Amino acid sequence: MKIPRGQTRSYGEIADQICCNSARAVGQAIGANPVALLVPCHRVIQKNGSLGGYRWGIETKRALLDWEAQ
Repeated sequence: MKIPRGQTRSYGEIADQICCNSARAVGQAIGANPVALLVPCHRVIQKNGSLGGYRWGIETKRALLDWEAQ
């Protein structure tokens, strides 16, 4: 699954696309991503629009999303 630069998807949307019944499981898998710039997990947010967590800190996640939105 690809999330284009400048766009985001929720954990639940990803769970639905991969036929997984657990947004939490998606979050755990994303949280274990050691290569975030190659597999851009910062593009995944909570369904209410908040950023959620990020392995390298929420400010880094916000900065990456802001940079991609330009």
